[in-house]
Amino acid sequence: MNNKYLFWAFTFIALLVLSIASVLASLCLGEVNVSLADLPQIFQNPDSTEYSILFNIRIPRIILGFAVGGSLSLAGVILQGIYRNPLVEPYTMGISGGSALGIALTIVLGLNLSLGVFVLPLSGFVGAIITVFLVYFLSIRNGIFNISRMLLLGVMISFIASSAMMFLMSTTNSDNLHSIIFWIMGSLDETNFTLVNIVFYSSIAGLFISYIFARPLNALRLGETNAKHLGINTNLAIKILFLISSLLTGICVSVTGVIGFVGLIIPHFMRSLVGTDYRILLISSFLGGSIFVMISDIISRTIISPNELPIGVITGMIGGCVFIFVLSQSKYKTKIQ
Repeated sequence: MNNKYLFWAFTFIALLVLSIASVLASLCLGEVNVSLADLPQIFQNPDSTEYSILFNIRIPRIILGFAVGGSLSLAGVILQGIYRNPLVEPYTMGISGGSALGIALTIVLGLNLSLGVFVLPLSGFVGAIITVFLVYFLSIRNGIFNISRMLLLGVMISFIASSAMMFLMSTTNSDNLHSIIFWIMGSLDETNFTLVNIVFYSSIAGLFISYIFARPLNALRLGETNAKHLGINTNLAIKILFLISSLLTGICVSVTGVIGFVGLIIPHFMRSLVGTDYRILLISSFLGGSIFVMISDIISRTIISPNELPIGVITGMIGGCVFIFVLSQSKYKTKIQ
């Protein structure tokens, strides 16, 4: 027992160190490289070009990358625990499709040009929330909440939203089409600190609240029936956990666009590393997702510098390759146990 907790402590410290290393690498690497030794001097010189680059461009990206990566990974590990299905991720529930449709509709109508900087994130969040409520209420039949039905409805609503968005894209002009495609591919290029702070504090709040439900998540590994026998109010726990993961995903997608594979592959990797106990899996997935997104952002900014690749391209390529590798392993299991 003591060895288990020591391993958990070591894992947490290792992930924390990797997170700090990723932050420092993000600060130093880019179109304009900054020496790590020069950082204290730059921070004391607000009039320098390097100071402006760090505080106006890179620090907001680092905070956003940390929060978005952690939130998407946390949402993924929660949803996989609810459904006991390793293929479930935040975007499976149609949240990204609803958010993308809200963004596309706003761009096509030109509301983003007349209503200010917050209208795009707001429209994306509204689209995500509408999708969440549709999935939730359509999943209730005869007063019974069915999670399998909810999963299927989420997939179907995602297809419908994607088709509607494609329709808008095929009927709009080239400028609007470019804006929609750029948003779909994902980007951390958001310098509005209000939006950055909303995402950051939401991610931290989501992490703390999720720990209240670590015991129900552990019990749900045995199935809903067995969890009820252990005294868990499974209906209430599933509803709250679904709401937490949905809100986290909706907030992230509305600000940064679609950044794929984070909520799918990171929980898999962390589950194989630390086990299935949610007391360590939640924080490990959060930090692992943050590290993954920050490293992906460094690659997207430097691989074809001075140009920049959408971060969704990098996470998709890396995540897809890693996921194929995981699936190819003989010890891979198709159920959360």
